[in-house]
Amino acid sequence: MKKILIVVICMATWTSIAQITMRGIVKDSIGVGLEMANVIAINKQTKKLDSYGFTDSKGNYKLNLKKNANYTVKVSYVGNKTVSRDVATKEENLQMDFTLEPDDSLDEVNVTYKMPVTVKGDTIVYNADSFTSGTEKKLGDVLKKLPGVEVNDEGEIQVEGKKVSKVMVEGKDFFDGDSKLATKNIPADAIDKVEVLKNHSEVRQLSGVTDNQDNIAINLKLKEGKKNFWFGEVSAGLGIATEDERYIAHPKLFYYSPKYSVNIITDVNNIGEVPFTIRDYFNFTGGFRSMGSTNGTEFNVGSNDISFLMLRNNRAKEIETQFGAVNFSYAPKKTWDISGFAIYSGNRTDMEENTERLYSNTNIDRNNLPPISDKIIDTERTSDVTTQRSNIGLFKLSSSYKPNSDNQFDYDILTKVSDQKQNISTLSTRTYLNADEEIVPIHQRTEQSPFSVKQNLNYYYTLDNKNIFALEMQHLWQNEDPFYNAILEELSFANLIGLDISANPFNVEQEKFVKTNKLDGKLDYYHILNAKSNLNFTLGTTLSTQKFNSTIFETLNGNRTPITNTDAVNDVDFSFEDVFLGLHYKFVSGIFTFNQGFTLHNYLSKNTQLGTEVKNEFTQILPDASIKVNLKKSETLQLSYRMQTTFTDVNSLAKGYVFNNYNSLYAGNRDLENALSHNIDLSYFSFNMFSYTNIFAVISYNKRIDDIASNTAFLDVNQIRTSVNSLFPNETIFGRFNYDKSFRKFKLTIGGDITYSKSNSLIKNGVTGEVTNRLFKTFRQSYQTKFSTNIRNAPNFDIGYNVQINNSDIGGTKNIFTTHSPYLNLEVRFLKEFNFTSKYTFNQVVNQGQVIDEYGFLRADITYQKKDSSWEYKIGVTNILDSSGLNQNSSNDIFVSNSTYLIQPRIGVLSIKYNL
Repeated sequence: MKKILIVVICMATWTSIAQITMRGIVKDSIGVGLEMANVIAINKQTKKLDSYGFTDSKGNYKLNLKKNANYTVKVSYVGNKTVSRDVATKEENLQMDFTLEPDDSLDEVNVTYKMPVTVKGDTIVYNADSFTSGTEKKLGDVLKKLPGVEVNDEGEIQVEGKKVSKVMVEGKDFFDGDSKLATKNIPADAIDKVEVLKNHSEVRQLSGVTDNQDNIAINLKLKEGKKNFWFGEVSAGLGIATEDERYIAHPKLFYYSPKYSVNIITDVNNIGEVPFTIRDYFNFTGGFRSMGSTNGTEFNVGSNDISFLMLRNNRAKEIETQFGAVNFSYAPKKTWDISGFAIYSGNRTDMEENTERLYSNTNIDRNNLPPISDKIIDTERTSDVTTQRSNIGLFKLSSSYKPNSDNQFDYDILTKVSDQKQNISTLSTRTYLNADEEIVPIHQRTEQSPFSVKQNLNYYYTLDNKNIFALEMQHLWQNEDPFYNAILEELSFANLIGLDISANPFNVEQEKFVKTNKLDGKLDYYHILNAKSNLNFTLGTTLSTQKFNSTIFETLNGNRTPITNTDAVNDVDFSFEDVFLGLHYKFVSGIFTFNQGFTLHNYLSKNTQLGTEVKNEFTQILPDASIKVNLKKSETLQLSYRMQTTFTDVNSLAKGYVFNNYNSLYAGNRDLENALSHNIDLSYFSFNMFSYTNIFAVISYNKRIDDIASNTAFLDVNQIRTSVNSLFPNETIFGRFNYDKSFRKFKLTIGGDITYSKSNSLIKNGVTGEVTNRLFKTFRQSYQTKFSTNIRNAPNFDIGYNVQINNSDIGGTKNIFTTHSPYLNLEVRFLKEFNFTSKYTFNQVVNQGQVIDEYGFLRADITYQKKDSSWEYKIGVTNILDSSGLNQNSSNDIFVSNSTYLIQPRIGVLSIKYNL
């Protein structure tokens, strides 16, 4: 590591010594400095762009030029004539000012050389070739090198710390609702420009009257040779692991023309590369956005999967993947666009995990425990062997009809289907379970085949330049059927749900069915008062009905019998209605933009179960306000406040017991009320092209009153939970910052996330029955630093250091986990036709000052491709160090856990790729 730092310092020093700085001011004809004027320097000998820059708010510019070289310096600005001047550099820095004369005949600046970056209002345009070194393979490799753009390990794109909601290619949606498929599949050499669209609006009429600050999209412009032609790649490979053979096949094709486009992606492998995980499936939005967040009501339909592991199947002991996806768009005529996609993913995943859970002050009932209970240490150790099988599919069809500039009609339908099975074999030991710490075997089986259909229907109409109408409707139809089975020897709450307490082992099953119909609709009317202000009137509703049924079965001597105990059966009907009327006033005054208003809601909820009905109806006013300060053209500060109401769905209201897992029961509370939250956000963003610096920072505060909290009782070693409205407020403070500085060939990034939260829950003493409030505090910190190079025809590397700190305080019991993760990524081109890449990460996990785990991951690839050849050959090895597992830690109001889970062994693969 020290040697690498020395090399970095030497490279930076050499670069600074070999250059001089040219500075000056760009003014207009009356001597006023021009902000965001383009200044470029073209080397006369090489005919290449050696340096570029933009002027700051006072018109200052700065260029880094080579010593003793001849340049043509060009300065341009919208509405002015371009100035060109020859410059000869020597050993000293230069000072040179420019004055631009007006040119009314030009609407846009005619720049004869591609600028690396241009800023047009809320759009930032990057010329991809200006930031790449020629070794990039996929879109994600390109985006990582752009100032202000980040791509995480999952392939998600972030700009200004905000997740990119849409990726388009030539203005056409690319698998709308997911950026991962784009970053990991679109070939890097096909990309000409990357357009970052901030404050992106899908509807032209609403772009000037709505606030889309959190809506960021990316549009990719293709190189000319990639338009109206099929392009892509077909790759296949074979490999070996420790004990068996490995394979990969990965064809993908793309076609784009003005009238239609087609994208085909396939992937079949058993080397651990999962293009679409179960977690991706549950998080995939398909471009649909929640309508409730804009009116102050949060009512989300929850998921009913039972203990279906989603977090580890990107790295597991064994993974087999089959994936296929098709995305298309078609324009029958200029006013009508049709698009859609179909995605299939089949995964077979094997996992092994060892976990230690430290329970905090459980106050369990010790009357039934052996004598050793006087020395109780509330610790549980489990060893899990899990097998998952999943087949998931997503299908979307969209239509957008724009007969003229005043009318737009949109329709979308998204269908999600899946078939998932999971088997877990657990060996569990809790130190107070029995005196000799006998290992208890537990077998769990989960199956589910949920499906959902979501539809959007939107119509936008502009009556005239003063009046705009927007009708938006969204419908969700969802069916869920999770099945759960557990076979175990100890079940202390058996008599509570009506099981035969003499059974050995216990064999219990649970069937659950949840049906949901939810309709959201609203009509917005925008009245334009003048060029700087407008009024927005909103009338809308949310209507939801849910039906929840669950039954517990017991199998004795081969006979499967339903449990008729009313505490173990659910038959619940739940309805929720929200009718609201909103008024907002937006106006601009100088550098300030104000948007404030309120929404008046009338809520009505009913749940019917056990032969009775619980009804809750009330009215609530929810105010919101925001102030945006445009400090400069690319520097903003924004403060916002909003009040929200949060409602639970039927899952937390069903009073009968349902299984969370083998040692936890949950019973809903039909008398739950809504929670009220106050939200304050302060954000800052600066994109300074003069100093090549990108800065964003955000701090958020959330206070939730009457929040839904857990109420936990312990019966021997098992948990029985329900939900209540907390008597004390829950609070969260979140902060995020990122500093990104480019030094032409180098890039420095420093960032971090900080979350501090306080939440309350109730704990019931198993002996006395006394219920006490428990304060659960967490302080989570994540810091990242990275230094990267981007030099053509030279080795490049990323070197960084990440730190994660998880600090928890459960009712006075404190615990700290710290994970240190330095890493080094190297990329070397040699002998003109070979390319070597490697990625190394070292992880050290520290708990309470003691190192509890250390492991590293190293992978390397060597590729060979002749110049102008379509064939590429690669030898790749993953997990070169043959590390056996990973570490993960977490905490909640009951316990702190630390887990290690096995991963795939060292795998070597020889693959061949043909580029179309």
